[in-house]
Amino acid sequence: MGYRNLQACVRDLERTGQLIRIEQEIDPYLEAAEIQRRVYLAKGPALLFTRVKNCRFPMVSNLFGTLERTRFLFRDTLEAVRHLVELKIDPNHFFKNPWRYRDVPWSLSHMWLRKVRRGPILDCQTTVSELPQFVSWPRDGGAFITLPQVYSEDVEHPGLGKSNLGMYRVQLSGGQYARDRQIGLHYQIHRGIGVHHAAAIKKGVPFRVNIFVGGPPALTLSAVMPLPEGLSELLFAGALGGRALRFVQPGDGLPMPAEADFCISGTVDPQQLLPEGPFGDHLGYYSLAHDFPVLNVDRVYHRRDAIWPFTVVGRPPQEDTSFGEIIHEITGPIIPTVIAGVKAVHAVDAAGVHPLLLAIGSERYVPYAKQRMPQELLTQANAILGQGQLSLAKYLLILAEEDQPDLHIHDIAAFLKNLLERVDFRRDLHFQTRTTMDTLDYSGSGLNQGSKVVIAAAGAKRRELATEIPGDLRLPDAFRDPRVCLPGILAVQGPGFQCDAEGRDLAAEKLAQSQEPGGVLDGFPLIVFVDDSEFTARSLNNFLWVTFTRSNPAADLYGIGSFTDQKHWGCRGSLIIDARIKPQHAPPLIEDPEVTRRVDSLAANGGPLSGIF
Repeated sequence: MGYRNLQACVRDLERTGQLIRIEQEIDPYLEAAEIQRRVYLAKGPALLFTRVKNCRFPMVSNLFGTLERTRFLFRDTLEAVRHLVELKIDPNHFFKNPWRYRDVPWSLSHMWLRKVRRGPILDCQTTVSELPQFVSWPRDGGAFITLPQVYSEDVEHPGLGKSNLGMYRVQLSGGQYARDRQIGLHYQIHRGIGVHHAAAIKKGVPFRVNIFVGGPPALTLSAVMPLPEGLSELLFAGALGGRALRFVQPGDGLPMPAEADFCISGTVDPQQLLPEGPFGDHLGYYSLAHDFPVLNVDRVYHRRDAIWPFTVVGRPPQEDTSFGEIIHEITGPIIPTVIAGVKAVHAVDAAGVHPLLLAIGSERYVPYAKQRMPQELLTQANAILGQGQLSLAKYLLILAEEDQPDLHIHDIAAFLKNLLERVDFRRDLHFQTRTTMDTLDYSGSGLNQGSKVVIAAAGAKRRELATEIPGDLRLPDAFRDPRVCLPGILAVQGPGFQCDAEGRDLAAEKLAQSQEPGGVLDGFPLIVFVDDSEFTARSLNNFLWVTFTRSNPAADLYGIGSFTDQKHWGCRGSLIIDARIKPQHAPPLIEDPEVTRRVDSLAANGGPLSGIF
């Protein structure tokens, strides 16, 4: 049976040696975040901070810090939930193997909401400023909730049927918010709550929002789960938690989980916006201050034994990587049933998730063709880019399963090798310009504005990939230190980005024009032009992060022997991605040196964190 509340979860993790208590006072300003980052990277335990500076509430982190611990939290329900999702996708699976789905009725029995008159969440009230003022990065614009569960309903169709539970950023302090009366809501493009906001604008009325913190771990995971249409996050949480969710609904407000630790209740005026941010985000940079909606706070509820759960986002991997892994385990089978011919899709965590999407499809359109090329793959790519959050991908790389049936979507190095051996850059680059981008990505021309490229490869191998730098390679002046990142991928360091009088930087074009198609770089079909080639080539994760977070396809792709034919752009030689830092980019995330020294001392021999990292 799953956990009724967060307190039961903490006790169980402590009993099984998967959580430790930190009795020394810890500062929620930067210190707790740096501890969490280090413990996560060390695959360490969950941490309960019992003494939080200037706050009476304890804090807990790293609950989902490893995939193994996440599976442990849902050990009694995970298999049954997978089976439930399979039947939601295709009910006919039941008749093919009824015994496999014998646990589904048990899951269904928990997919309901039980309304109760009282619950622990109603025991106490407080103010926003009394909550833990958790700050992750030095330039953050204030304190944030990093594991919120934001609940809203459609003003035209109130009730559970059209409700949404999502994990959207919440700023508690700083900026222009009125202390204790206003907090910031940051929901990105293509989020469910945005539909409710649009409905409120249409009707000309405010809409109510409840922000839950804590409660059963199943609620937290359900808030980030990309569920099939028609499957409520709240009902799903009942199945995942192994018990029906108990809800209270005071007065005319929205419902709230009886076992939540905190609930901030208020209203959103759909016309009211205030600057939110900056905030260190999961691309590894700050998302800067922009106008976003405001929650006008009515009440802040909490239970008597409330615990404040938190996580840290930043350059991957972080704890949300474990979210992605467990989500893939549960919902991985969905995509192939939604898009015909698609076998697997992988949003690459190391590249910041949305910037890079890998896909394996099938190429069945002309099975008798003597020379195979991407055809059906392009149809599948268009369909992928029409699916919710997948539509925010900047780079979609798609391969044909027939070329390498044993290729695993999560083996990124092998995936890139397959693509670069087969791709024909004269034909296989397909751009969408001046389109929608992730709100957090500053590589484009403005907020939510940028471009996309689909690179599709299919057919016989066209080339052998080089693994050593050619001895006769000659680069233009100011270009230096070429490094091999992966077979067929070369990083070249050059001058920093600097615009001329017309707002252009011609360095990448100069690099492209210095080489000839079929020349010494033919074995490196992909060249990344960077500020620091040693750093870029040091690891696969560095290559992915630099290349795909610092480039906007339409603006930053160049090629050796490039051409334009009937508005199609391609190149006869290697493709060059300009992945240097540009003037419009947000600053990368860097720890505060003083905080780093303090955390070092806590981890020294005899310190409260000794032996953990």
